[in-house]
Formats: sequence, C-alpha cells, structure tokens
Amino acid sequence: MPAEASADAQEQARIQALHSYKILDTDPEQAFDDLTILASHICDTPVALISLIDSSRQWFKSRVGLSVSETPRELAFCNIAIQQPNLFIVPDATKDPRFSSNPFVVSDPKIRFYAGAPITSSDGHPLGTLCVVDVVPRQLTPSQQSALLALSHQVQAQFELRKNLMELRSALQQRDKAEAERDRTIVELKNALDHVSRLSGLLPACSVCKLDVTIAADPNAISGVVDGVMQIAREMKCVEGNEYEIDLALREALANAIVHGCENDPSKKVECCVAFTESSDIVIIVRDPGQGFSPSAIPNPLAEENLGSNHGRGIYLINQLMDEVSFERNGAEIRMRKLAGTSDAPALSVTGTGD
Repeated sequence: MPAEASADAQEQARIQALHSYKILDTDPEQAFDDLTILASHICDTPVALISLIDSSRQWFKSRVGLSVSETPRELAFCNIAIQQPNLFIVPDATKDPRFSSNPFVVSDPKIRFYAGAPITSSDGHPLGTLCVVDVVPRQLTPSQQSALLALSHQVQAQFELRKNLMELRSALQQRDKAEAERDRTIVELKNALDHVSRLSGLLPACSVCKLDVTIAADPNAISGVVDGVMQIAREMKCVEGNEYEIDLALREALANAIVHGCENDPSKKVECCVAFTESSDIVIIVRDPGQGFSPSAIPNPLAEENLGSNHGRGIYLINQLMDEVSFERNGAEIRMRKLAGTSDAPALSVTGTGD
C-alpha cells in the first residue's frame, strides 16, 4: 500500500476512534475541568486545555485561561503534538519554524511556550492532548513534565470510564426495552389465557375459542408466543398427539413473518390468531405487514437443483406438518389447520410452498 494511502487509512481510523467516544461538542464536565486546573497550577501556566483533534478543527473539552471553544486544525499546536509519541514541548514558538508564522504566535494571544501530553484511545490512536500554554518562553522542570504526563493518563482514564458508562447505559436501556416487550407479551398471553379459561367455563363445548396476540418482529419473542399458544391448546385438549407438529409449524410461520414479512425490523408487528374448533381442531393464522409473495413462484426445495438452498424450506415444512395450509393477502397471511388426532396423517394438498 502506498505511504499516502496508508496515512489516509490511519487518519480515518483515528477519526473513527475519536468519534466512538461521543465526546465532541459535549458540555463541560467537572472530572475533566479538575484535571485541567491541576495542569495549569502544577505547570504554572495561564492556559491549560484538553484538546481533541477532529478532521478539520481543534475542539476543547476543558479549558482554563481561554475563551474560545475551538480553532481551525491547521493552526493547532496539538495537530503537531498528536504526531509525537511522548510529551511535546515548544520552548519558544517564535524560534520554531513550524510555528513562528502561526497567527496565534504573531498576534493575540501571542503564544510562546507550549507543552502537550498525548491522549490516546484504548487501541492506541492519538485523540488529542492535555496541554499547557504560556505567553513567555520557558521550560518545564522534570517533575512538572512527569506530572503533566500523569495527568494526561488520568484524562485518558476518564475518557474510557465515560465511554464504558455510556455503553453500559445503552446496554441497560436495550435490556429494559427487551424485558418490557417480553413482559408485555407475557401479559397479553396471560390475558388471552384468562379469556379462554373464562370462555371455556361459560360457553357450550361446541363453541370456538380464540386467541389474538401481536408481537414485535423480534425472534426472541417467538418462544413466548409458541409457549403461550401451546399452553392454551393443552387446556383446550387440542394438541394430543400433535404437539410437536403444531409447535414447530408455528415457530416456522412466525420466523418467516419476522424475517421476510418484517425484514427483521423490530418496530414492525406480527399478529398471531388461534382458534380451537368444536371438533378440537386448531386453526392458526399468522399475519405480517409485508408485501407478501407468490406461493406458486417459490421453488420446491426438494427439487434437485434447489437441494443446496435454504429457500422454500420453511413453508414446505409447514405444509408437511399441518393438515391444511393456505395463503391470503398475497402470502402475507398464512392459515394453518391441524385436525384432531392426525399426527400420522399425510398433509393435504396446499396452496404452494415458500420460505
């Protein structure tokens, strides 16, 4: 790889690492301000900064003795400092050809002295510096240099702590969201079960009992729905000898609806309706908001040319497991029936095969 391309790739990786901390343009934080104040005090300089180098600017997370929040990157001393592995010191900027014509040296604030300790990401990318600035030429004592480096390590540690806390907070929010969705599904299933139990006690044995539940298009929700349906079916004595077939067929139908009908988008919904007939048949309807498909256009997965493909196996399996299978709304709704006591019976003729 040419050196220029390699440098561009490294810079892109550095910028990506910086942005992963999600710290640019955030409000002041006491943990960082305390370290900047300490740097200014220990090094006896009027200005101290936590400076981060973005693609086109230098932005200050914390600042002492400076009113602006950012400057152009091309004018930043820190832009040179991040290219150095260790503490970078400019004793007198007017005598350094890299900075002598810099507007911040020639005119206000007339920088003369600069010392920057590197701040790096956890994987070694330079992000910026903890730096101190003075308007007179000078040097730092060895103890001041050591202290500035130690403080930069603390800044880096605060960066990691802040990032870890954000990731933990995000993970907890996702967990809470998943648990809330699970709890909502459980409540719906329990309510449906209670409803069925009430109906079974009030209605004649020949009446039809129904379950209608809507879930987010999340594969993790499938087991909860299937378990709830099977529990109700057992209560209605509609799964004797057919439990495996019904369980697997419903899982396949829900998975197809989530993957194909909802394209794995958890903001979309899948509806599952279940009816138990007077003859103890079970009828299951699974609906999704997708565009559907043409059952006749789905290839037969048992054909020799399709044996290496997974395409079409889901609906083919449902066809074999259930006694009646049909499609409505151009395939966005699948209707399945399992006749009572038919676990060993061959599947009836159905409308096409699919995924």
